Amino acid sequence: MNTAIIDRGGAVRAGEELSLERLDPWLHEQIPGLEGQPEVTQYSGGASNWTYRLKYSSHDLILRRGPAGTKAKGAHDMGREFRLQQALAPVFPYVPRMYVWSGDSSLIGAEFYLMERMPGIIPRKNLPRGLELSRTQVSELCRNALDVLIALHEVDVEQAGLSGLAKGEGYTERQIIGWSKRYRQARTWNVMRGEKIIGWLERNLPKRELISLTHNDYRFDNLVLDPADPTRIIGVLDWELATLGDPLMDLGNSLAYWVEAGDDFLAQSTRRQPTHLPGMMTRREVMEYYCDKRNMDVQDWRFYQVYGLFRLAGIAQQIYYRYHHGQTRNPAFKRFWLFVNYLLWRCGRLMN
Repeated sequence: MNTAIIDRGGAVRAGEELSLERLDPWLHEQIPGLEGQPEVTQYSGGASNWTYRLKYSSHDLILRRGPAGTKAKGAHDMGREFRLQQALAPVFPYVPRMYVWSGDSSLIGAEFYLMERMPGIIPRKNLPRGLELSRTQVSELCRNALDVLIALHEVDVEQAGLSGLAKGEGYTERQIIGWSKRYRQARTWNVMRGEKIIGWLERNLPKRELISLTHNDYRFDNLVLDPADPTRIIGVLDWELATLGDPLMDLGNSLAYWVEAGDDFLAQSTRRQPTHLPGMMTRREVMEYYCDKRNMDVQDWRFYQVYGLFRLAGIAQQIYYRYHHGQTRNPAFKRFWLFVNYLLWRCGRLMN
């Protein structure tokens, strides 16, 4: 096995340093058997929450906290994310082991939690150097990723003790209202108003609504692959947005990130997962595969696709708003406004 392909953190970004002065003694009190001093690195993949690796001699830990600056109401709730994964673990074997959560912001300046690091491959924009998959292997990886999402959507919410996670019924309308409000509040002068898209979504709400457990950020770069068999999924990360919602909207969210080989230059420039590889399904094939596996008949996917793209535009705009107002200095966010306009343009093409 090539250990060089296993995902690792890098240098901590300027302005996002993790203070150990109070954190380290507190962790030694909270985690039995914790030994040594941590080597701290930071993962660069996330554009929202800050994620660190704390490598002790006895434990390999991941710390997640929210970003600095203005946050949308209800966003970056580390306690909720921690408790959800704890509850989900017995019925969905793809979540990491949870260690401890703290709402005491005096420790590191924010609420946070720690979980076990799952050593594996995280397929970001491209597969890691040294990992080459055949067309057949890529096809198998694609199917396995969709099968894990389907397994999540088929979790018995009552059995998992998660029926109180969210309201459930009425989810579709609440999402349109919520994302419209968040986009308007985060809008800066250099992005489109988006009012035609909002109006179209409001007029085209599906008459039928399904409710299941949804991840709402299900992408390849939130999956952990087995280093011994990179077509096999061993973990699903980043549960901040998980809720009781419509699984077709969850798939629409995933499709918003799904850049396929034949997409235009702008789409390719924003690609952040290897969905362009030979062997990957197209967006249409993803929808057909999902419906076939779940015995569903969906005649018109436009609502779910437009919703997914508009929601992604809202997420990107919230992140850009923080950069625009100097609340984060991460240079990766500098041109997010261009991405937002592109997503809204794609919404318009689908609507028409």
